[in-house]
Amino acid sequence: MSEGIFALKDYGRVVITLKDVMERQGITRNRLANLTGLVYNSVNRYYQNAPMSSVDLDVLAKICFVLNCDITEVLRYERPD
Repeated sequence: MSEGIFALKDYGRVVITLKDVMERQGITRNRLANLTGLVYNSVNRYYQNAPMSSVDLDVLAKICFVLNCDITEVLRYERPD
């Protein structure tokens, strides 16, 4: 039986590595929230790499601007096994 367009595929996943960047720079979630104007809960979700159905590109832009880092330092793609 051939696979249709609705067959499940494992495309890998995107991992949010914000915690690593923040730890390297010695910045807290509270401080990042204050500097970006984001609410703590939003920063915390990204910090904890919590499951999300979508990511806000404006949020990522603010985070990268404040942390003076590249998007590839905050996001990592992991291929499926």
